[in-house]
Amino acid sequence: MTTPRLPRDDLAAAMAARRELGPEYDDAFIETVVERIQETLEARPAAVPVQRTRPGPLHGHGGHDHSLAMAVLSLLAAIPLSAIAAVNAGLPGLFVVMTGIVLINVTYTCRPR
Repeated sequence: MTTPRLPRDDLAAAMAARRELGPEYDDAFIETVVERIQETLEARPAAVPVQRTRPGPLHGHGGHDHSLAMAVLSLLAAIPLSAIAAVNAGLPGLFVVMTGIVLINVTYTCRPR
């Protein structure tokens, strides 16, 4: 959907006519231009105001969020630990290792900030 615009040619022609008519028709010219602008603005859909906020620090620790680092380190630790646990203790060992990694991540995520 396109929004109506004030035709530039019409405004240019109105300005030229105003110059030819002289200063005694200034009020009529201004009224006409204001009416055209109001009609154009009323025909446009209402714009939703966008709230712009400055991003603040994510945590109280100087604005550094280490969640991605924690996730990457958890994955890096999970690979060898799960292999060692599965080989040495089987499925119960694998369960203990994964439970420990999950608990560490949950504790990190739920810590006070």
